[in-house]
Amino acid sequence: MKIGELARQAGCPVETVRYYEREGLLQAAFRDQTNNYRHYNSAHLERLMFIRRCRALDMTHEEIRALLKARSQPDADCGTVNALINEHLHHVQARIRELNMLEKQLYELRSHCNANRPTRDCGILRELEQAEESDAVVPVITPGHLAGSHSH
Repeated sequence: MKIGELARQAGCPVETVRYYEREGLLQAAFRDQTNNYRHYNSAHLERLMFIRRCRALDMTHEEIRALLKARSQPDADCGTVNALINEHLHHVQARIRELNMLEKQLYELRSHCNANRPTRDCGILRELEQAEESDAVVPVITPGHLAGSHSH
């Protein structure tokens, strides 16, 4: 199948297929000698769907690479897969804590201005101008996981 058909079956844009190929997540397509078109098979579709499921779980490319490697070794122990998911879960839990803190800060900020008034009298703007650096939520950044970086 051509790239457009692969993308359609996987439910993604053609550029996503090209991107995953460039990143080395999706194996290179076979090239037609006469017109240089990319040709994909069911293995490409299966792998692309696997990658897309991992991305839907907000996994990084490195995590996906590790899962693809484990997937290619069907007789190996799956302890590394369990460890990877546990680590990813910890990152998600940390991000949830950060977002909860952010939500509290936004509610607090919102409480400083409950009426429509001239912006010179806006309590929210006044608070933002006076807020100390230490008042802000500082996202937890761990190797391979930048806060909010997983949406692609």
